[in-house]
Amino acid sequence: MTTIRRFCCNDLLRFTSVNLDHLTETFNMSFYMTYLARWPDYFHVAEGPGNRIMGYIMGKVEGQGESWHGHVTAVTVAPEYRRQQLAKKLMNLLEEISDKIDKAYFVDLFVRASNTPAIKMYEKLGYIIYRRVLRYYSGEEDGLDMRKALSRDVDKKSIIPLKRPITPDELEYD
Repeated sequence: MTTIRRFCCNDLLRFTSVNLDHLTETFNMSFYMTYLARWPDYFHVAEGPGNRIMGYIMGKVEGQGESWHGHVTAVTVAPEYRRQQLAKKLMNLLEEISDKIDKAYFVDLFVRASNTPAIKMYEKLGYIIYRRVLRYYSGEEDGLDMRKALSRDVDKKSIIPLKRPITPDELEYD
């Protein structure tokens, strides 16, 4: 049985095995703590039998006006728990919070352009490739900015793809 619950400080000492995947972005402890303190509603863990961490999602809400959106900073599932729809459940939770609680226009995320399995999963969840960000990952690999419109974006303006790639310095940060 899987339980999805809010991430807590103790989980920081228990989730290393989930982060071992080479496609998973890892961060320093203060980065995780900042998200936990500022956006606790956007930080959840999937826990299995024996309190084993199976995966987690970490995100935030940001932007202004029609750019107000939920952002998936990281979503990952340990290899032994993949293909069980855990990532889908975690993504649905973040989308629901973004849509119903924070009244965001869309949810976005960045994914390595080479991570075909993740791109296909996000597309199945309704995400589109909004734009390519050149050399987004460590100045080497391109990233894809993927988006999914939420109910507040009635005209789906937030998911009209950009026609040209951009560079990381062109990204808008809050």
